[in-house]
Amino acid sequence: MAASKKEKPIIEVKHLSKQYSIGVDRTYKRFSESLTSAMRHPLKTLKDSRRQNDTFWALKDVNFEIGCGEVVGIIGRNGAGKSTLLKILSRITYPTEGEVRMCGRVGSLLEVGTGFHPELSGRENIYFNGSILGMKKREIDEKFDEIVKFSGVEKFLDTPVKRYSSGMNVRLAFSVAAHLEPEILVVDEVLAVGDAEFQKKCLGKMEDVAKEGRTVLFVSHNMGAINQLCSRCILLQNGSVAKEGDVNSCVDKYLSDTVKRCGTIISHGERKTDHINIDKIKINNLEQDQIILKPKAKFLEIEIMGQVVQSVYINIEARLISPQNNVIGIFSPGYMNGGTKKITPGSLHIKSIIQLPMIIKGTYYLSITIYDPGIISLWEFPMAAEIIAEGCPTKTGLVFEQKMGIGSMIFPGKTVYYDGLEDEE
Repeated sequence: MAASKKEKPIIEVKHLSKQYSIGVDRTYKRFSESLTSAMRHPLKTLKDSRRQNDTFWALKDVNFEIGCGEVVGIIGRNGAGKSTLLKILSRITYPTEGEVRMCGRVGSLLEVGTGFHPELSGRENIYFNGSILGMKKREIDEKFDEIVKFSGVEKFLDTPVKRYSSGMNVRLAFSVAAHLEPEILVVDEVLAVGDAEFQKKCLGKMEDVAKEGRTVLFVSHNMGAINQLCSRCILLQNGSVAKEGDVNSCVDKYLSDTVKRCGTIISHGERKTDHINIDKIKINNLEQDQIILKPKAKFLEIEIMGQVVQSVYINIEARLISPQNNVIGIFSPGYMNGGTKKITPGSLHIKSIIQLPMIIKGTYYLSITIYDPGIISLWEFPMAAEIIAEGCPTKTGLVFEQKMGIGSMIFPGKTVYYDGLEDEE
């Protein structure tokens, strides 16, 4: 559904394109430096002068309108252009072609630390951000206590934010962006840095913002959150709008295209840090992204192999996502008994055996995250595999009606780390 014809849209995007140059570093030099370089390396200078930079279109001919009070999800695989689009809408970068028309103040939460001055304290950054939005000190004063309480960083309010952890940065940044009452709130996947409790608070706050008649743009790989929070969706593929409109149809296309595109599980994982390398993932002893569950299947086995580059604490989280795009079950050793283990440099070999409930016939999706609670994610596989359940021994199976994953089951099981450590739930 496009913006109402009776009301002027709060966001208009017309033929928007963004091009980046990749290739030769065209660093500017003084004439004397260029002349000296040409005399010392004439062939290299000639070759570089003839070489043209390659270009890459992060966005190409994007068009859409968003009305006042809409909550719009923007989805797509990594590299689809989501973050570039939000940076243009947040006026952090400018388009190469096309135009954007926006009415009102924009509060944005993109990369960790965006909008914060590292040398200023949390308190000073609250006022700094408010002034950028054009607010008077009196207006910020009225919201100050709410911002601090929501963020949960009271003890560190007068500490420079350069000493904040990633999670603290995100908590304060989101609280500032949401409570200073911009007409448009832009939130990127950076919320994944926060813990589960804070993510729940953020999603609830975004719902409140929408109920107040303000506009929300939300980028996430959490299809359950997109499905619950958003009234409309835009699917980006290779920098263009592949589908726009109903949330369910956009999410279905995204999930089905993801599974069709990926030949093996490892091909669609995303490295988040340099602590570990993942070479192979097997599900039920298979290196493929479509797994058939027989009616009497009781377990799901995940095996991860790779190398540890730097010592790190590791935990595994697996989520089973329903056909309605809700998280119906979570497996993670750390949920129940502190299953996080410190792994030292060398080979990495982990096996998790998950005990499954009876699952009704249908198609499900499995996401896998390898993480260190103190660092955030190490590797993420938002679409590790398509799970096709052929049915269950009884006529009824596991059925849930959930919102944003709240109320999901904790699947029992065990994880074995092949350094002699073992955790059980």
